[in-house]
Amino acid sequence: MPTIKQIADLAGVSRGTVDRVLNNRGYVNAETAQKVRSIVEALHYAPNRYAQALSVKKNNFKIGVILFSGSNKFFDDVIEGINSKARDLRDAGCSVSVSSCLGSDVEGQLEAIDNMVEQGAQGLIISPINSKEIINKINSLYENNVPVITTNSDVIHSKRLCYVGSNYYVSGQTAGALMGMITGGVSSVGIITGFNSIQCHTERIAGFQDRTGNAFPDVHIVDIVENHDDEFISYTATHNLLTKYPTITALYLTAGGVYGACRAIVDLGLTGKLKVICHDDIPDTKKMILDGVVSATICQDPKKQGALPVKLMFDFLAYGIKPSSELFFTDIIIKVKDNLENPNTVQL
Repeated sequence: MPTIKQIADLAGVSRGTVDRVLNNRGYVNAETAQKVRSIVEALHYAPNRYAQALSVKKNNFKIGVILFSGSNKFFDDVIEGINSKARDLRDAGCSVSVSSCLGSDVEGQLEAIDNMVEQGAQGLIISPINSKEIINKINSLYENNVPVITTNSDVIHSKRLCYVGSNYYVSGQTAGALMGMITGGVSSVGIITGFNSIQCHTERIAGFQDRTGNAFPDVHIVDIVENHDDEFISYTATHNLLTKYPTITALYLTAGGVYGACRAIVDLGLTGKLKVICHDDIPDTKKMILDGVVSATICQDPKKQGALPVKLMFDFLAYGIKPSSELFFTDIIIKVKDNLENPNTVQL
């Protein structure tokens, strides 16, 4: 078994530097830290877990979480997952703080990140806005030894540790295939999305478009409008869309604001006349399925999207354990009226 001294000699650093890298204590240049970790992995070094456990208890680890705000009740379940795992880690000296920002407010998210770091967060879990500024910020945090895990949505070309959430492109493909089946392959579809600046929303649309375009050429997308995950905006956007395009026979709701969209459908007297596919099974959505407004919903395990990133981040901060993958996809689960409360749901 290699020793810390041998690792230090190979890396050309002090034993104290190796200790700081292994236990994520203090500042170490990112390049040096990566060199030490590479040597540790190459030598299959396994630190004394008992000694590490004692060390962990002496440290106070703080994890910051930044989610999207608004009226999307989906994040209530994400937060429940976060809080559940935070309670498990409390005795290990880990605290978790949660804040939020709008999915279109890049400056607000940058400010939330800075606030978390100023408050002592050693690692961040972020539902990121898909913008160059956020990518640059994540990369800057990496260079300053503040690891980032993305959850619920992702950004490509960033130096985040890993992503936890749905494979949104496949989720969109699933919605496209489902739409083709329930409409007999012929429909005029209106799409209500949350934000064009959030990758998970745009990926769902891309998957939907590709699947229907390849397999169901008579499924046509009439228009795409945003609702900013807001129930009131969603009501107005849906009402206007259906009024402007009376030939629409189906709706695909890619994000939050499902209840607002469904209220517009009901008020226009279109219940049961449109095929409606949405995502997630929050209480309002369940009611709309039972009332016959929504045909099917595609779910993604929000509690796991809260709990797993916290566990992965703690393991990295406390023990230096890197996530075993860059991508942790949650199950894609289709629910309809018949299996809405049945745990034996269809999983793709």
